[in-house]
Amino acid sequence: MQQAARARGFDLSDLRARQFEPADFDRFDLIIAMDDNNLNDIEALRPRGNETSVRLFTDFAPQTGADHVPDPYYTRDFDGALDLIEAAADGLIAHLKG
Repeated sequence: MQQAARARGFDLSDLRARQFEPADFDRFDLIIAMDDNNLNDIEALRPRGNETSVRLFTDFAPQTGADHVPDPYYTRDFDGALDLIEAAADGLIAHLKG
């Protein structure tokens, strides 16, 4: 993914993943999942009474017809994943500006 992202001008070298935690529902106004498994795992951690929005990233790119972001390490389609991520990011920005 690093190489495909770098070819598009993105430097991912400083990014680090971390586990989602229940406190994130209070930290963020919107939580984005890449697929239904992620979404279900996140929802399982939702504190009672919390109403923070949790959405699939692909919700912001309906024109793609995709219902999830495939794991590029599994599919080996790094460019396809980046295409979808860029489309969803554009849609998310438009939504936030909306």
